[in-house]
Amino acid sequence: MTTETLQFNAAGLDRWTEPVRFHITSERLAEYARAVNDPIPAHLAGDVANPVFAIVPVFQSLLEPALEVVPLSVLGRVLHGEQDFRFHRAIVPGETLVARGRMTGWEGLPNGTRACVYLETRDEGGDLVNEQYVTFFVRGFDDGRKLGQLSPGHRLADALRDGEPVAEFTQHIDDDQTFRYAPASGDPMPIHTDEQVARDAGLPGIIAHGFCVLAFTAWAIVQELGDGDVRRLRRLAVRFAKPVLPGQDIHTRVWDAGEGTFGFETTAGDTAVLRDGLAELGEA
Repeated sequence: MTTETLQFNAAGLDRWTEPVRFHITSERLAEYARAVNDPIPAHLAGDVANPVFAIVPVFQSLLEPALEVVPLSVLGRVLHGEQDFRFHRAIVPGETLVARGRMTGWEGLPNGTRACVYLETRDEGGDLVNEQYVTFFVRGFDDGRKLGQLSPGHRLADALRDGEPVAEFTQHIDDDQTFRYAPASGDPMPIHTDEQVARDAGLPGIIAHGFCVLAFTAWAIVQELGDGDVRRLRRLAVRFAKPVLPGQDIHTRVWDAGEGTFGFETTAGDTAVLRDGLAELGEA
């Protein structure tokens, strides 16, 4: 229920965070590739970034809008619901990127409130490198209002899912995956590295980072459908459905939606963990 004293702070809507600079090194790109078992040679050499590395330079800019808008008492209920990357070019070593973000809108619902943070990453010359729409969900808190703009849609059509996939692959999440991914990504959330904290949060134990799972799927899509060239990837969008546990296998099916657009879904056993996946590829 909505109250007059517990709502999102509307004054924080569309307010840009201060720019954050992030220097890219070959070592950091290679570390990230190893942390997600990425086999693409250019990624392992640190010559170009795995596409999901794009979240690393914007991590601070992602958190700040939520801290400005969401009541502190419900911050612990925030879940990362969806991610939508728009790539203008790949990230390469030796450059300094400048990131900033703003909350664009939210919608109160009976079971919680979903909100969108828009992030942009530019080079030092001001040219866009990538854009990101991040949807997060505050469980059990209905703000009662619908303000601003939410993330663009990317729903996977049922008819497409019923067809024959053009690619299919199975990958293994290692037992120590989260301990390698946490430092490589700069994500310190203890539910990924501390068994007791994870269980206290109502989880079955340590869970894999959602971005780590997506990074696995991303390199496989680039490898299978993009000739191993990350420069061909234009868009990558997904809904995070369920957590993945270290030691599990994940299985992805990809369907051709035409004109360089592909839908995908990733499961762990019989459980969908990534839904409504969308990948767009073009020429390098």
